[in-house]
Amino acid sequence: MSAPVDSERGGRAIRIGIIGFGEVGGALKAGIEKLAGYEVKAAPHDRKLVRDVVAWGEVIILAVPLSAVGEVVKEMGESAKGKILVDVTNDFGDEPPVKSRAEELQANAPDTKVVKAFNTVFARHMRTGKVGGEAISLFVTGDDPDAKRRVMNLGRAIGFLPVDAGPLKNSRWIESLGVLNGKLGYGTSNYGADIGFRVIGASA
Repeated sequence: MSAPVDSERGGRAIRIGIIGFGEVGGALKAGIEKLAGYEVKAAPHDRKLVRDVVAWGEVIILAVPLSAVGEVVKEMGESAKGKILVDVTNDFGDEPPVKSRAEELQANAPDTKVVKAFNTVFARHMRTGKVGGEAISLFVTGDDPDAKRRVMNLGRAIGFLPVDAGPLKNSRWIESLGVLNGKLGYGTSNYGADIGFRVIGASA
């Protein structure tokens, strides 16, 4: 599967930086590396490496634990200005927050374009966007239309069925869906990780 180079970038590949190289970061890196038209660099949570990857990338995926996001935002500094930040985190606390974690990230990094995506998917499916050979939905929210489009195009290239889930404030709902996914897999339902959501009739 391949993705075209971005004509708005003069025909060159789109640069994707990933901060965090755990299960989620590694899976997304593997999924993106197979795509024509994209370049990807990943870095563990290291101050110098974070700044290097953020300065290099056009789209930055934050694949770090929720507890580390604030520190990473500080480490990115001015390098993140104008960049697309993709938040993949979920809050598995006892009570859902009033404001989504993506909205909090945007407030803490106001010069960036935050997009929420990939948080409703178990890491093992991020390489292909599929469960059991069936494409699953990728819910994407954001306030910048171009930033959201780019993330949706990336998800589509990997193999997902992107769903435009509206403005960034709607992230609180897909974050709840991400928590539900985790509880269905390893909570009281215990279905395991080979599950995924798909919206029938939606195309974007």
